Amino acid sequence: MTTKQIWSKTFPKKLLPHTILVLLGLIFSIPFLWLVATSLKSLNEISSSSLTLIPQHIHWDNYARVFERIPYVRFMSNTLYVTVLSVIGQIISSTLVAYSLTKIDWYGKRIIFPIVIATMLIPYQVTLIPLYIIFQKLHLVGTYWPLIIPAFTGAPFYIFLLRQFFMTLPDSLVQAARIDGAREFNIFIRIILPLCKPAIASVAIFTFIATWSDFLGPLIYLNDNKMYTLTLGLQAFMAEHYVEWDLLMAASVMFTLPIIVIFFFAQKYFIEGIALTGIKG
Repeated sequence: MTTKQIWSKTFPKKLLPHTILVLLGLIFSIPFLWLVATSLKSLNEISSSSLTLIPQHIHWDNYARVFERIPYVRFMSNTLYVTVLSVIGQIISSTLVAYSLTKIDWYGKRIIFPIVIATMLIPYQVTLIPLYIIFQKLHLVGTYWPLIIPAFTGAPFYIFLLRQFFMTLPDSLVQAARIDGAREFNIFIRIILPLCKPAIASVAIFTFIATWSDFLGPLIYLNDNKMYTLTLGLQAFMAEHYVEWDLLMAASVMFTLPIIVIFFFAQKYFIEGIALTGIKG
């Protein structure tokens, strides 16, 4: 069968689903396109009653003025500090717990795992006050530690995600390494982790997005405006001044871009990790 025949046979089947996906993609991209378009408009044009997507005059200087009116670099460095440490902590803690629940035989793991999953049903707001009291007693309120420490204790969803992926790995690899005299930590570092890049990438992306866009945590624990993250800093800018929508939208575009860039470059591992975690229950 020639390439032309294969193409003529498969094209009609793929045309409809791809057309639907493209249309849905365009629909979901409208808010972001509107955000970008608004960031390039003047304040008068934004405030006008007529709604237009394309700016009459493009104002690239809105992005430069953001750095003059908002300490954007400081807010971004604060956010990166918290986000990077949270990603590292989540990967370390969740992978260790998931590995122990799948590849190590110990008494009680069949009881512990359902309890870990059951904690997913507890809303964050329920544990908010007890956590705040604990960090207050430890004199950590007003620092970044209340935003970072929870990541090093593991998250039930990420543990579940990694456990499902670890279960797809053959136990014979671990058993062979143990027969050769490898220690458990060496098996985990040298055998398991290199095979789990897609799942770890998924956890890293999820954690990055959640921490980067977190507003409630910094709002509760951070008191000094010099320590504000981007979400809290932009909200404070709105509260202290009349709303300069042109600058706020420009800052929001720059706030959103890292998430888009990271997902664009890591989407292969992200999709593969999500797909493979559902193979074995």
